[in-house]
Amino acid sequence: MRRSIPWRFVILSLAISSPAVAQVIWDMPNVIDKKVPADRNPPLRPRTEVWPRLDPGSVVCKTEADLLRLAESRRGVPGDRPNCQLIREATAIHIERRVGPGRTEVTLTDQNGLDGWTDAWLPDRAPPLGGKAVSIK
Repeated sequence: MRRSIPWRFVILSLAISSPAVAQVIWDMPNVIDKKVPADRNPPLRPRTEVWPRLDPGSVVCKTEADLLRLAESRRGVPGDRPNCQLIREATAIHIERRVGPGRTEVTLTDQNGLDGWTDAWLPDRAPPLGGKAVSIK
């Protein structure tokens, strides 16, 4: 009894051994987007930051006495609760006057002239772009 070679094996072996007849050309100028050179893009401009401002986490107290009571409560001294509010987002301010480095009277410019006192550090000039602090030695 003679075994015949299955016809599927013959077709598969011919397909693998013969070279490819079709050739694909990827030259489609209307379909493929060409990359724009980097020098054609407009330069990025740095975002202007509002200054002076209170950053999130700062506190504004209604009076200077409330600010002093807040400082005492932070030290653990028992007393009345100060009338202060926490700043939740960057808020533009106008500095009215300074009474030392830890007490500044401010007016919040975007909240209908609300004024108060803060212990936030507010330098005379804005920090450099990028928000990195500069240490002075």
